Amino acid sequence: MTIPKSEPNQSNPTNVIVCSVAQGKTGGVGGEIVPSDFIRDIVAADLAAGKYKQIHTRFPPEPNGYLHIGHAKSICLNFGIAREFAGICNLRMDDTNPTKEDVEYVDSITEDVNWLIRGWADDRLGMKLKGKTPESRQVNGKQDSYLPPVLDPSANAGQASSLPPSPNANAAGGRQDACSTLEPFYASDYFGPVYEYALQLVKKGLAYVCDLSPEDTDKYRGAPDRPGQDSPWRNRPIDENLDLFVRMKNGEFPDGARTLRAKIDMASPNIWMRDPVLYRIRHAEHHHTGGAWCIYPMYDFAHCLSDYIEGITHSICTLEFEVHRPLYDWILQNLDLPRPRPHQYEFARLNLSFTVMSKRKLLQLVNEKRVSGWDDPRLPTISGLRRRGVTASALRAFAYNIGITKYNGLTDVAVLEHAIREDLNQSALRRLAVLRPIKVVLTNYPEGKTEELDATNNPEDPNAGTRKIPLSRTLYIEQDDFMENPPPKYFRLRPGGEVRLKYAYIIKCEEVVRDASGKIIELRCVADLDSKSGGPTANRKVKGTVHWVSAAHAIDAEVRLYDRLFTVAEPDATGDFKLHLNPHSLEVVTAKCEPSLKDANPDLRYQFERLAYFALDKDSRTLTGHPRPIFNRIITLKDTWAKEAAKR
Repeated sequence: MTIPKSEPNQSNPTNVIVCSVAQGKTGGVGGEIVPSDFIRDIVAADLAAGKYKQIHTRFPPEPNGYLHIGHAKSICLNFGIAREFAGICNLRMDDTNPTKEDVEYVDSITEDVNWLIRGWADDRLGMKLKGKTPESRQVNGKQDSYLPPVLDPSANAGQASSLPPSPNANAAGGRQDACSTLEPFYASDYFGPVYEYALQLVKKGLAYVCDLSPEDTDKYRGAPDRPGQDSPWRNRPIDENLDLFVRMKNGEFPDGARTLRAKIDMASPNIWMRDPVLYRIRHAEHHHTGGAWCIYPMYDFAHCLSDYIEGITHSICTLEFEVHRPLYDWILQNLDLPRPRPHQYEFARLNLSFTVMSKRKLLQLVNEKRVSGWDDPRLPTISGLRRRGVTASALRAFAYNIGITKYNGLTDVAVLEHAIREDLNQSALRRLAVLRPIKVVLTNYPEGKTEELDATNNPEDPNAGTRKIPLSRTLYIEQDDFMENPPPKYFRLRPGGEVRLKYAYIIKCEEVVRDASGKIIELRCVADLDSKSGGPTANRKVKGTVHWVSAAHAIDAEVRLYDRLFTVAEPDATGDFKLHLNPHSLEVVTAKCEPSLKDANPDLRYQFERLAYFALDKDSRTLTGHPRPIFNRIITLKDTWAKEAAKR
């Protein structure tokens, strides 16, 4: 479906610029089962009532840090609704604080969102032409600012398409060229219209310039159990307020000298309605607008107006913004806005056990070098999870289906880990690797002989086929797969005991070799050479099976064994959260791997059989002179934390 250009109105509030948007059925895409919750019920009811022709949501992070798994829940909710109801979801940077924002964060946010929705909802992603700012025009006799979205025609299936004519098709090139030069929306692109909206409030006597210091502003605001106190400048004449606000914009006053405040109710039980600050003076370079402005709108003022300018229908926020909603509505209701206003809805944010998701605390871990950076695989950041090897489909399976409620709770990290295991079990290629090797010599196997054995690539996927793995006289097995004095029900290798080598022979340990210090350095075993698949004794039963690699053919790999970053479920519940950092959250070993892993693909995931799931780390490609592949442990095959908890 191609939506033609039209004036924004009640029936087509988004006036979207769209390239080959496929029709979808409410409640599902391609018949899939989709989540059900109170926000989706509202959206469905609005569509059924004809309130909107098309749903328009947005994902509006502040570019003052990297996205984390809590943001993934919001991404999957906003883009999921757009996907299910054939709508649009804008990606917007709510960049109103120049002292905390950076292009690095903008780039990382854009990359993370694109990675998470690619092939799933990227055809719902609303962007804008690079450098494009809101169009100023008359709607119903009133001045209006509007910036329509553009959908990338190459998204989700790469189908060829043509774009309708649009005012956005400017000197930068035709529509096809325009769709190849897209960028996120920026609240800072609206500083001009937002300033004009502030002037409207001043002229109506609904905003005033206040000379209270930041400290006195807080003091005058009162507390939840007592009303606030009027500012001495609350009743300044409108002309004086206009003059001072223009001079604020022109840079005449230093930081903190004056603010623009809404005139609402200093006795309101909602503290956010007690004459909130709308603008503050901040002589600081902005990552997107440079030095063009020295006054910046507060988040609450810019956010609702950004939603309006973009034609958002459903502004979905986390629960802490519920008390901000009366201010969101007050601002929009008291301006002369000719188009339908957006409405805010709130849901409970994600709280995940054994982690912290405060940007401030994550930044603290990064700055204090408790982790290697924002993409450290132990962090709950999307870039960290991606580097660890978690797939977008696994993260979506978790975030999309976690549930949307109006009450806060704590989600067990085991739910996320289960989603990751479920995804990887279906897709990961099986490989043999030994993390802590001990040498095994097959004394009855001919010296110099090598044979190629068939090994399954993925038992969950018949189309994955098989591969050849070499076997020779000398092997490596895991140290944990041998015990001299084992406990009962130990079914791995022991002196005089038998195990099967995966895909190969049954072996029996006959001799244990030690070094001068008494450390075991070698096991000497005999192989039942008739027990290989197809052999006379292939069906002979032994209770244990172990993995192995041929010593002559093994490649060395650096393996980073990541674990949970914290040792307790709620590390920031009381006191210093850093006291609960897990000292064993990273262990690095040199593993012996089957030779095929020399050419491991960074886009694939691997199960090292009987051990865990792994992915190639980016350092394998970027570290010069690093001859060995580097693998990150994504997750163990079983929940070892639950096993340990059961012992207590």
